[in-house]
Amino acid sequence: MTMSHRAGTLGRPMAEPPDRESGGRRRSFLALLMSVILLAALGGGVYWGVGRIQEFFNAPDYTAVGTQTVTVEVKAGTITDTANTLYDGGVVKSAKAYIEAAEDDPRSTNVQPGFYKLVKQMPAKEALARLLDPERNRVVNRVTVTEGEMTLDIYAKLAKALDIPVKDFVEAGGKPRDLGVADWWFKRDDGKRSATTVEGFLFPATYEFAPDVTAKEALSQMVEKFNEVTTELTFADTVQTTLNISPYEALIAASIAQAEVSRTEDFDKVTRVIYNRAYKGGFPCACLGMDTTVNYYLRLTGAGGARSEHLTQAQIHDPDNPYNTHDKAGLPLGPIGNPGRDTLRAAMTPAKGPWTYFVTIDKSGTTAFATTLDEHARNIRTACRNGIPLC
Repeated sequence: MTMSHRAGTLGRPMAEPPDRESGGRRRSFLALLMSVILLAALGGGVYWGVGRIQEFFNAPDYTAVGTQTVTVEVKAGTITDTANTLYDGGVVKSAKAYIEAAEDDPRSTNVQPGFYKLVKQMPAKEALARLLDPERNRVVNRVTVTEGEMTLDIYAKLAKALDIPVKDFVEAGGKPRDLGVADWWFKRDDGKRSATTVEGFLFPATYEFAPDVTAKEALSQMVEKFNEVTTELTFADTVQTTLNISPYEALIAASIAQAEVSRTEDFDKVTRVIYNRAYKGGFPCACLGMDTTVNYYLRLTGAGGARSEHLTQAQIHDPDNPYNTHDKAGLPLGPIGNPGRDTLRAAMTPAKGPWTYFVTIDKSGTTAFATTLDEHARNIRTACRNGIPLC
């Protein structure tokens, strides 16, 4: 009897029919996955992880304030950046809860960058309220450095404010290149060697430091400000192009001008006197003849400083003092303090004039300038009549 066989069945088993249910599940999963990827892309890639993916559909929030305090750094950025920071720090239950709270409160754009003492597990509105009250909740280590302060005074000030040993600042300050001072700063055109210290590079300003800042980080922040200001002023390029001196020499001049006079309007003239004495041969031996440089070295070496009328001849003419500008020609070894913006600008663009002398002639700080010794002597007599202890 002849038997018929369907094609494909002879010699091998028939293939199993496809599992429609499992295939459907795979397609559903792939569709969901693609939706999540698409949503993440549309959101700029901000939300990642299961917790944040869920935030597209709801905004989990805490209903009560927890008990564990936490310090969180809020950086400059968008509301979403702040939301993510709080979420990562365990402060809010979801980033979206904070975003919604911020969108409901127009003051949210006033949140300032900084470190805040908050609590883990807080309602988003409460977290926002605390960020908007920086006087109570912001953790601030604020230190103000004034124009002309020398490094030793700055180290003492920082050590007290940040609870860091002074020796840590001394050690960090001894390596200025590691703090961000470029190597070219220490090159001079006058043939003299440089101090290669951080003196002069700690820009005077008010700083806010992180609670866990190190000595090196604090000094680096100040050097960064110095670099920012001098770049803005085009300090290095200007002094090299218009004065034909190195930036380091101009920095030294700025620091001396900062120490010599107190009134901003006198900085450019005093700087001109410094340049005239050091480079123009307008003073005996091309020496600066300034007591402020002598005093700097006395303080630097622990001998203490003194008013000019109290300095001894041995101190003024000490041959071992690299900051002795009474007997040694030109500018001293390095800056004698940390100059501010006005003196840096004056060192870049000194006043034009032949002056080689100056003296404070009254107790309000008025400075008189002179070209000859006779003119200077008359100014000194005026100062003495006004009660300045020079005679």
